[in-house]
Amino acid sequence: MKLSFTTLGCPTWDLDTIIARAVEYGYQGVDFRGLNGEMNVYLLPEFSEKADETRRRFADAGLEISCFSSSVKAFSKNDLPKNIEEISAYARLCEIFGTPYIRVFGGGIGDTPREQAIEQMAANLNELARIVKGKGIKLLVETHDSWTDARHMRAVMDRTDPETVGVLWDTHHPYRMIGEAPADTWALLGPRIAYTHWKDSRKNPQAKNGFEYCLAGQGEIPMVEFYRLLKQNGYSGYFTVEWEKKWHPALPEPEVAFPQYAEYLRRLESVGQ
Repeated sequence: MKLSFTTLGCPTWDLDTIIARAVEYGYQGVDFRGLNGEMNVYLLPEFSEKADETRRRFADAGLEISCFSSSVKAFSKNDLPKNIEEISAYARLCEIFGTPYIRVFGGGIGDTPREQAIEQMAANLNELARIVKGKGIKLLVETHDSWTDARHMRAVMDRTDPETVGVLWDTHHPYRMIGEAPADTWALLGPRIAYTHWKDSRKNPQAKNGFEYCLAGQGEIPMVEFYRLLKQNGYSGYFTVEWEKKWHPALPEPEVAFPQYAEYLRRLESVGQ
């Protein structure tokens, strides 16, 4: 099992701490979603003029950068020039670090009819995918916002190139937000799923969305079921912990959550056979 965590979960850690803690907690990768208060890490010295030094530091620690998580919302046609610029920047980093994936969001579609939204989303993704074509890099659309339903995501995937566009399965959102069964998600998206996000939650009527995030195994997300489904279907990608400390400061510190999630996920290998 390959474990990674997104830096969304450790917004106050510097690069030294990220590397040291990843090794200490037994992770094999780090997924960059911000550093030192800057969400677009390609703007930072560590990923521009000092990128080669950062690459050596990760290699020396035996770590990979499993994904660069962008802020791109691919649906919006108006955002396409800005999105092209951002994907181009992350593609350069992928080539430096040997990172195969760039995460993108679909974004909200507002009152756009679904069929029109699907066509527009696919067209925009195909335009962005030109940037990574032939470079061994894939854009991964997260099962999130207006693209949580696997039927809608499948329609987009059917209109895009599997070499350059795939799915990031946020195992939490389809199950929690729309009650989509794990087996149904896999049946529609399985061949295109290249990467996974993991988090647990439990119902809380007082919380903003009716639920609250919690440590692994302390909520209602059927993580064993997700693991078995992936294992049975030959998934060999990363299990990436997405601890949303950046957006929910009251959550337990990463020093608590990251080792706990790592231990829990590794335990799935024995209980999830």
